[in-house]
Amino acid sequence: MKQDTAIKLFNDRQIRTLWDSDKEKWFFSIVDVIGVLTESPNPRKYWSVLKTRLKAEGSQLATNCSQLKMISTDGKYYKTDVADTEQLFRIIQSIPSLKAEPFKLWLARVGRERIDEIEDPEIGFDRLMETYLRKGYSKEWINQRLKSIEIRKELTDEWEIRGVEKGQEYAILTDEITKAWSGFTTKQYKAFKELKKENLRDNMTNLELVLNMLAEASTTEISKKKEPKSFTENKEVARKGGNVAKAARLQLEKTTGKKVVTKLNAKNLDNPLLNSINDKE
Repeated sequence: MKQDTAIKLFNDRQIRTLWDSDKEKWFFSIVDVIGVLTESPNPRKYWSVLKTRLKAEGSQLATNCSQLKMISTDGKYYKTDVADTEQLFRIIQSIPSLKAEPFKLWLARVGRERIDEIEDPEIGFDRLMETYLRKGYSKEWINQRLKSIEIRKELTDEWEIRGVEKGQEYAILTDEITKAWSGFTTKQYKAFKELKKENLRDNMTNLELVLNMLAEASTTEISKKKEPKSFTENKEVARKGGNVAKAARLQLEKTTGKKVVTKLNAKNLDNPLLNSINDKE
């Protein structure tokens, strides 16, 4: 079963999703949907109570829902209850919410968009471009970000060939690459930029993105050459790939006298004060 992960936005609220290419279905995180519809401070508990009620009523809906691994706020993957579009429509009917009808329309649009993207992959990139433009990013930055997505996909495809398991093993190897070139693990990097749930790459400067792409592209090429057989060998390849970008970073910092890894994030990428502070670091 080949799956593509994604984060979909409904009224600027994130909903974790998985596309199963074999079944040609979207699967949605139920607790994310419940959080959006109910504004509950504890959507997991809400879902637990709702499941109990549905089972008491003789409904097979809760029983038939699957569990799939989805990324959490700590960057790791955990099993979580998911529902396909049909199941989600039925769950929504059990939740009193003024957002129910708009959400149903959103669900239908998400399904349609995926079909469009399969028929013409450029549509997906165009939609990403529009999303980032609405958030205030520059076109130059967006072009780098879209390229980084392509390079990341090439790397994860290579990991899949080498038998690396999605989830924790992907996260560990990503940490190896990130720490090698930047000096920070992913978690440390986010803390340095004062991020919490935000996506790290969405908060990198152009230069940070370029070096991260170099690290991941180098890891892919080294892996193709070395053909690692074990997870330990894959970790070594990840470090070597990251070190290629580290060498470029150190040379650039020596030449310019400026630090590449900065505290700048999406909230202040255009803040001249922070840019001037960074210039002096």
